[in-house]
Amino acid sequence: MTSPLAPDDRITDREALCAFLARLRADYDESDTEGENRTLGAFLEALEAWISDAPGWYANHGQDLPPQGDWTFFARALTAARIYE
Repeated sequence: MTSPLAPDDRITDREALCAFLARLRADYDESDTEGENRTLGAFLEALEAWISDAPGWYANHGQDLPPQGDWTFFARALTAARIYE
């Protein structure tokens, strides 16, 4: 499975977030059985868990967690929720 968002991608506005969401949805539609969280409930549970653990992800990638959040943070959280356990 390929990620619609690479770790160094930046989403800086609403339009870019919408384009990302379109790629995420297309990736979901094209990957019939890939991904851990194929139901909305499982996806939302994983989203909550990944956001909770996000400081570790950022530290592991040599980055600081944006203190106020940002568009990229939200998109990265949605991507991670597809496979995060």
